[in-house]
Amino acid sequence: MQFKPPKNTREIYWTKHAKEKMKFYNLSEKRLKKLLLYPERQELGIAPGTIAVMQTVGSKKRPTEIWLMYQNVKGKKKIITAWRYPGKSPIGQPPIDIPGVRPPEEGAESPHK
Repeated sequence: MQFKPPKNTREIYWTKHAKEKMKFYNLSEKRLKKLLLYPERQELGIAPGTIAVMQTVGSKKRPTEIWLMYQNVKGKKKIITAWRYPGKSPIGQPPIDIPGVRPPEEGAESPHK
């Protein structure tokens, strides 16, 4: 099936990065809009001023989560990125979808001083 890129509306703006991730993870515009309306969990995003929302999909044997990170800008929701997370993520921090980057360990000092 051919990927159909989402259209910007008065309420939602889709970034190029979000469109690329939708294509990569095979996520539709309708699925992500449903996630925005009915999130199972909502947390602060990794980037400053962002919100991350999640819904569980898949089966009990192979649980998967769909994450969406957005920002409220001038009354619009700016969709920054979306990704699938295999398994169940820990509550309190959204999983990072950057290959090769691990979240900091508990009590570890930041190398960026």
